[in-house]
Amino acid sequence: MNNIVECHSLGFSYAEGDKKTAVLNNLDFVLSPGETVAVLGKSGCGKSTLLNLIGGLDQPSSGKILVNGTNISQINEESRTQLRAKTFGFVYQFHHLLNDFSSLYNVGLPLLIQGDNKYSALSQAKELLTRVGLEHRINHKPSELSGGERQRVAIARSIITKPECLLADEPTGNLDTTNSDEVLELILELNKDNISSLLVVTHDRAIANKMDRIVTLENQKLSIS
Repeated sequence: MNNIVECHSLGFSYAEGDKKTAVLNNLDFVLSPGETVAVLGKSGCGKSTLLNLIGGLDQPSSGKILVNGTNISQINEESRTQLRAKTFGFVYQFHHLLNDFSSLYNVGLPLLIQGDNKYSALSQAKELLTRVGLEHRINHKPSELSGGERQRVAIARSIITKPECLLADEPTGNLDTTNSDEVLELILELNKDNISSLLVVTHDRAIANKMDRIVTLENQKLSIS
């Protein structure tokens, strides 16, 4: 069985005029099926960059990333988009919900984009919203929801396609302590039920300690914590 993700000698730099700034350098990482891993590090150390590279949203400057054995730098954008949609679900610090759509349509949208039947997509969305405790908020738009409720909608949206791996970027960073604890437990519970992998980037050791494994991003590389 392939690893979900493999990073080999991964490097990433960005240019500012004639100057290049290295964010990641010669980084190696492996994520196994069903494994939960936290990437721990200070703000600005490159955690989000690493997540975007793994998700195929950015391209590495050097090295390679394999997703289910496929080098994502060697396939075209359309194939990369399809692989990303099939493999990953994304949860961000900010919910990124569509303001003009209800909770129901926000959650069902990934299935609708894939071409699923509308009734089936919305039925599954309703089921997930019920699962995350928002059955009474399915027709509410994001502006009518609390921060914790918006993040619950975002979590439901991220798992509706039953991804093989959930990528979470500071998923509780915009919430108070109570909502943070509830949202993290929800992510872990739903991810376990889906038997998928989970990769969380965070600066919070308490969140990291709930994962199977912790690695620290420091000085452009990962080390075991």
